[in-house]
Amino acid sequence: MNTITLQALAIARETLTIEAQAVHAIAQRLDERFVEVVQAVLNCRGRVVVMGMGKSGHVGNKIAATLASTGTPAMFVHPGEASHGDLGMITEVDIVLAISNSGESDELNAVLPVIKRMGVGLIALTGRHDSSLANYANWVLDSSVAKEACPHNLAPTASTTAQMALGDALAMALLDARGFKPQDFARSHPGGALGRKLLTHVSDIMRSGDAVPRVLATTSGMALMREMSAKGLGATAIVDERNCAIGIFTDGDLRRAIEQGVDLRAVVAGEIMRPNPHTISSQALAAQAADLMEAQAVTSLLVVNLDGELVGAVNTNDLMRAKVI
Repeated sequence: MNTITLQALAIARETLTIEAQAVHAIAQRLDERFVEVVQAVLNCRGRVVVMGMGKSGHVGNKIAATLASTGTPAMFVHPGEASHGDLGMITEVDIVLAISNSGESDELNAVLPVIKRMGVGLIALTGRHDSSLANYANWVLDSSVAKEACPHNLAPTASTTAQMALGDALAMALLDARGFKPQDFARSHPGGALGRKLLTHVSDIMRSGDAVPRVLATTSGMALMREMSAKGLGATAIVDERNCAIGIFTDGDLRRAIEQGVDLRAVVAGEIMRPNPHTISSQALAAQAADLMEAQAVTSLLVVNLDGELVGAVNTNDLMRAKVI
């Protein structure tokens, strides 16, 4: 390695080490004051309004987004805009989380007196417990670091990492206290992969009505083939007179039948079907259908109601189109 490469690696490793140590130190300092903040937010009837300037503002945006997506209503308000009308976004039932490493941000401190007069609870996330912000606050979260990762000890690096980590710790503690479940997370992320897995049901993607291939056990082998070809599922259900699924015949079964010399013109569906087909409820999650297909090494499932009646069918192509797999 050349000198530049070695120097770059050394600086990168030193940066990560300093920031990791900063986060570890905060973890060791957490005490009952953190618990008081968690309780205050849980008691809040409104939203957590996050504020911060500069790099702390960028961190604040992320913390607000994390809180909102994990069960704690939150939004970010820019302190500079707050002095020009955006303070109207804050109501008496909200609680403010103000972020500043120095605790002396002019734009932030300018709105603190107004927030106090409104009677709004104020949480300070700051690196200085003797700062103006800390003195205004009802609760203080200590985000102080021994030094920045910047070689000149100037650029916010370890301090912003500490702020971010402490914000995440708060969000996760609140998530746990609220009993927030994966299903709750999915509801706020309906467009994401997790949302699709936890919100999409078999009924949302299954084929139904005339699109479901089905024949009686007495149907001829050739008529069975025509039904399979017409519906394009790669399989057909075999049902009884009550429309209950009693068997299935797939493309794979067809290949095996041909290899064994079965004359489809001389048999009926009941003689070549596979009995006791794998089925799933229409109210099951589509992800459960995917898991069942994988576990049973099949590409199609019949969908039945509580009485065992055939109401639909789903295959791997349907799951892929819905982006469940």
